[in-house]
Amino acid sequence: MIILHILPYITHPPSLPPPPPGFPKGLARPAPSFGKVTETAPQGPQRPTPQPHPQDLDSLVQRAEHIPAGTRTPMCNKCNTVIRGPFLVAMGMSWHPEEFNCSHCHGSLVDCGFVEERGQVFCVHCYEQYLAPTCKSCQQKILGEVMNALKQTWHVHCFVCVSCQKPIRGNTFHMEDGKPYCETDYYTLFGTSCHGCDFPIEAGDKFLDALGFTWHDTCFVCTVCSTSLEGQAFFSKMDKPLCKKHANTVKI
Repeated sequence: MIILHILPYITHPPSLPPPPPGFPKGLARPAPSFGKVTETAPQGPQRPTPQPHPQDLDSLVQRAEHIPAGTRTPMCNKCNTVIRGPFLVAMGMSWHPEEFNCSHCHGSLVDCGFVEERGQVFCVHCYEQYLAPTCKSCQQKILGEVMNALKQTWHVHCFVCVSCQKPIRGNTFHMEDGKPYCETDYYTLFGTSCHGCDFPIEAGDKFLDALGFTWHDTCFVCTVCSTSLEGQAFFSKMDKPLCKKHANTVKI
């Protein structure tokens, strides 16, 4: 993010934007003064600026880049006229400073952060109040990357494994008693291991129960010749399965 300081003077006074909704007709408005941006709507009571989640590095909040006069004369994205004087660059487009305003409250975005949403720009306050989703965990507004899980929205660093407390992000997770667990911790705490290979039996794996243990279907084989015993008559010695041919094997 690049922020340049705007020069303190505007070479030409900016043209007045149309009066805001509800502004009485025929009522004179204060003339713009050089070096300042004319307000397009009355300012409400100031509120603390909402901050992104402390660990959320992918904030949606941007700031316009200030370009001094004389650099070039681009076209304003708002009014489609040539800009002669200082201008702003945001979202890859140029703007008259007095025309870069919040789409909802029409407040100036010259010196404050903004969020782009569906091709429009909003001040952080309006985005937070009307558009930003709420995190299911901390109940704070999400001003950055959103994690969608369990039909809810979360800060990425709020949707964590109950056991290790690490963010799950886009990884596979499993639910136990209504709580999310990362795949590693889930199988460590709740998973069943195959008696034949000691690897976990995961969702979708074919398995069977025999000799008081759980096996992958491909692991339940004769201990001597490795013939598959799935669906077959078998014998056992020392909790090890044997086919009929090797049922009397002395050494295993």
